Amino acid sequence: MGNTPSSHKISAQDRAILDMKIQRDKLHQYQKRITIITDREKAVAKECLSRGDKPKALLALRRKKYQESLLSKTDAQLEQLEQLTSSVEFALVQKDVVFGLQQGTSVLKEIHKEIGGLENVEKLMGESEEARQYQREVSEMLGGRISNQDEDEVEDELDALEREVNRTKLPDAPATELPEDELERTQTEARRAKARAKAREQATSQASEPMLA
Repeated sequence: MGNTPSSHKISAQDRAILDMKIQRDKLHQYQKRITIITDREKAVAKECLSRGDKPKALLALRRKKYQESLLSKTDAQLEQLEQLTSSVEFALVQKDVVFGLQQGTSVLKEIHKEIGGLENVEKLMGESEEARQYQREVSEMLGGRISNQDEDEVEDELDALEREVNRTKLPDAPATELPEDELERTQTEARRAKARAKAREQATSQASEPMLA
């Protein structure tokens, strides 16, 4: 009574589960590697702010946000596919699962491209012609790939980082220093809003600036 060949046949559901496990393992590997990149991008943004280059700081944080959103979306998609695959009526959702896995593979390839090494991160604050060309390419790529909500979150992060940088530049305040009054806080927020709009305009104009010969 040996096992028949048919008893070893892998079903479409088994294959989908295996493919998802492979994608999940890859995603975990990428998460560890890309964290090193995003940490450096945040550090680059701080360095740019400390020398007054807000457009480059904004670009570094936008790139960081894009990479984080890729990981988050892929993770959420895989979780949804795992729920579909565990369904007893797998045959009814098989096409959706296959399509979802194809999308997951495509996004994982995009994530892999983003793990280009720390040397590319350094180009985000470079002044050479090669660095400026790279900055324009990144800015153009991000233009259609970041949602308005992500842009707002990036600007909030930029504001917080700018406050942190400014605190390190200022001497220690007296322990008895009073908090800002309401009027001063309102004026401060207005100035930040203007600076934020100006930084976005500068980043856009820098991306469209023709490359020098």
